[in-house]
Amino acid sequence: MEHLVAPSLLSANFLRLEEEVQMVNRSRADLFHVDVMDGHFVPNISFGFSIIRQIKSVARKPLDVHLMISKPDDYLEAFRDAGANWLSVHYETCAHLHRSISQIKKLGMKAGAVINPHNNVELLRGILPDLDYVLLMSVNPGFGGQDFIPATYGRIKELALMRDELNPELLIEVDGGVGLHNAALLVESGADVLVAGSAVFQSKDPELAISGMKDLTS
Repeated sequence: MEHLVAPSLLSANFLRLEEEVQMVNRSRADLFHVDVMDGHFVPNISFGFSIIRQIKSVARKPLDVHLMISKPDDYLEAFRDAGANWLSVHYETCAHLHRSISQIKKLGMKAGAVINPHNNVELLRGILPDLDYVLLMSVNPGFGGQDFIPATYGRIKELALMRDELNPELLIEVDGGVGLHNAALLVESGADVLVAGSAVFQSKDPELAISGMKDLTS
């Protein structure tokens, strides 16, 4: 499968958000990545339901919504109704992760689990057969524009071995510090979905940046 590119709207110019969404629509990107932060699980606050609904009204590609919030189970249906097509929750935030993942799927969305840089990917072994994707954080969650953590390459390879054993259809998504400088090695390591924020929206030519990340292995 060709790897996917998901521009992260957290790095978009919010004063020109519709223009930024239309740029992604025109581009070769595959998904919109939408980070939701509550100021509690992470020290930042971002998109709410009304903004997601407005993005969805003009987006022509699926919304990949990443919940960095403390009580995601309370809001799964609301995010589906706002427009999420993919929905991921952090391992630490779900006391009953299997139940959360099952509910996301029942609501008709692709279900993902997110794991932070300090957590061993083996923590997901028991739930891996039930997941559509794993989102590996390659920075500490909460803010865009951070430097990539190099240990991520090894974590992707570990997860890819688990995937081969337990769930060959699983997608591995990487988020944080991703750009043209490391995208090829991420894909080579086993990543299927590249989330890129600053590397796209702070580029002089965002569509060209997206194409560059798409063409790495084509």
